[in-house]
Amino acid sequence: MDSLTQIVLGAACGEAVLGKKIGNKALLFGAIGGTIPDLDVFIGNIIYHHEIDAMLFHRGFMHSILFSILAAFMLGWGVYKLYNSGNRFGTTTKKDWMLLFFWSLFTHPILDCFTPYGTQLFAPFSNYRVAFNNIAVVDPVYTLPFLICMIVVMFFKRKDHRRRFWLKLGIGISSVYMVLTVVNKLYVDTLFRKSIAESNMHIKRFSTQPSIFNNILWYAIAEADSSYYVSYYSLLDTEHRFKNFKELPKQRDLSPEEFNDIKDLAWFSSQYYSVYKIGDNEYQYNDLRYPILDENNPNSSVFSMMLYKENGRLNMKPFERKRDNFNTAMSNLWMRLKGI
Repeated sequence: MDSLTQIVLGAACGEAVLGKKIGNKALLFGAIGGTIPDLDVFIGNIIYHHEIDAMLFHRGFMHSILFSILAAFMLGWGVYKLYNSGNRFGTTTKKDWMLLFFWSLFTHPILDCFTPYGTQLFAPFSNYRVAFNNIAVVDPVYTLPFLICMIVVMFFKRKDHRRRFWLKLGIGISSVYMVLTVVNKLYVDTLFRKSIAESNMHIKRFSTQPSIFNNILWYAIAEADSSYYVSYYSLLDTEHRFKNFKELPKQRDLSPEEFNDIKDLAWFSSQYYSVYKIGDNEYQYNDLRYPILDENNPNSSVFSMMLYKENGRLNMKPFERKRDNFNTAMSNLWMRLKGI
């Protein structure tokens, strides 16, 4: 999920493990641990001098179970050596610090697994991307109550029992909401299957996910032989069906057989993608797991990349969001969320 959410969850893990011993410093170290996996965005740019490779590095090994274990041992040992001195000598143990970093590191990729982006939880043994698709990458209903509870925790002394109450409240509210999103996901998938059956469309597979910032408006894409079909459903709709399917062509102006970079991007997109030639050496790659900005324009995906040929490979231009189109799309999504 977004960085703020991961900071809050990491801080909660720090409080749960070491709050009684070191107070608010546990929140700080937990927040640091919760942030570390997302540093792969910067590390990928250092390791790779290629934009596509750097992007694919995100949510890879540094979001795996193995990394959580190894990093917890190293960080726990290192911080313990630095912290356990002077007046703080003997107040904490090496095990305390290893547990703090393990839980703050481990819960980060676990939380990411619930989003549509995909997380290589089992790297380097498998490149399978775990994605349950039940919550958006940014969902204020999950984050804000949790954040408020963690802020309240900071105002009590480390041994005050009220710290534990507010910690449990924050974890409890966020966990109940996460369970609710799973229930919504199961309901929406069932509804989509019924909608497809009633429409007499012959599809191979489908994917559903909530739209950004909420868990009420859901987006679905279904794959047929020569095209995709996309639609929206709001939990506030009067008719409990996906309707008004839009057909998107399976545009493939670059093929995986021609460029391994397309093969890698297709893997990243779970094979829901299109590629359009838009210039002499410019192509737009659309990740169709995410909504399109304009229902009348199949080449207006909210997650698109500008590709170009370079030294026998494809590379990617820096991502630039078209603010006007994005603002219009957000307004349209808000109107659609209200139901029809």
